[in-house]
Amino acid sequence: MLDPHVAEWLDLAIRWLHVIAGIAWIGTSFYFVWLNNRVRPPAEAIDGVAGELWAVHGGGFYRVSKYDVAPERLPDTLHWFKWEAYTTWISGAALLVIVYYLDARAFLIDPARAELAPGWAVVIAVGTLLAGWLVYDGLCRTPLLGRPGWFAAVGLVAITLVAFALTRLFSPRGAYIHVGALIGTLMAGNVFRVIIPAQRLMVEALAAGEEPDPRQGRHAALRSLHNNYLTLPVVFVMISNHFPTTYGHPANWAILAGLFLVGGLTRHWFNLRGQGRRNGWILPAAAAGMLALALVSFPRRPEADPAPVAFEEGLAIIHDRCAPCHAAAPTQPGFSVPPKGIVLEEEDQIRALAHQIYQQAVVTETMPLGNLTGMTDAERETLGAWLRRYLLDP
Repeated sequence: MLDPHVAEWLDLAIRWLHVIAGIAWIGTSFYFVWLNNRVRPPAEAIDGVAGELWAVHGGGFYRVSKYDVAPERLPDTLHWFKWEAYTTWISGAALLVIVYYLDARAFLIDPARAELAPGWAVVIAVGTLLAGWLVYDGLCRTPLLGRPGWFAAVGLVAITLVAFALTRLFSPRGAYIHVGALIGTLMAGNVFRVIIPAQRLMVEALAAGEEPDPRQGRHAALRSLHNNYLTLPVVFVMISNHFPTTYGHPANWAILAGLFLVGGLTRHWFNLRGQGRRNGWILPAAAAGMLALALVSFPRRPEADPAPVAFEEGLAIIHDRCAPCHAAAPTQPGFSVPPKGIVLEEEDQIRALAHQIYQQAVVTETMPLGNLTGMTDAERETLGAWLRRYLLDP
């Protein structure tokens, strides 16, 4: 295990790089799909040009032309878009290693779900990414690819099954992040294995004075469109660890599938709008789906609390199970500073964060992290009753 201070700064540096590269990659994806949707046939026909678009931005006017297949000859300078994708995936893989694999017992393994040795947990995690790419790429080579609606439905069912399996094997946070890593792997695989090779073949044909195969461009464009629809789901997973209501819910796999559907519908609305095809029901349906997920995941309070809990009893549970990490000087191995700067040593500190403690330690059971301090179900029940009696109820 890395020194906690070194691990934190390494996490910070790579996570920052991951976010920067991800913004660049998703930005180009959004822009080029928007561009494809917005180009229109030029007012005066231009040989080989399928469409053009005028735009104004940052004080300048721009004219963009899109060719049916390719220009007659290569320009002196041709810009490629690939390093954004590669850097995002590589930095994301590095984060998986640093956060989830080197400290698998805290972040990846949940003994309450499956008694996995760290090595086997990592093998399953990495194997899921590889198998997922092989299955997806195989489906893209079947006639199903020509039926977008069915392809999307099969993809949603497949990713839901993966989410269900991983939430039964890993910690909730670990499961969510690996579903996101799988989606990121599919997207990066599309760039590395399909889009860039197709573009290289077209460029090589032009350089040789030959007509490029338009099928290469069409297939690459379709994989790029797949990536576009996957961007909003993968962005949610990137921020999901801030929302234990989602990954800590008993039906967390279904919540995740629902959020993916909401993200996909939202992206579809924008794409249709770019094509000039108005659809009034998609965005309201996505918003209604988001509201439904919020209602379904609303925590239920027990009908009656157990026997009265002494005030000192609740404080003792927090001192024994929460304070080892959440202390000014943590005593739990692997922590040099309290996570997120939260300290739970004094009564006023606990009182100020009572709702968060209740949500994460009692409702979603996502804290203590990896249950490193061994909080029992009985202690969670007692802590919940204590919080409701002394700190939460008016």
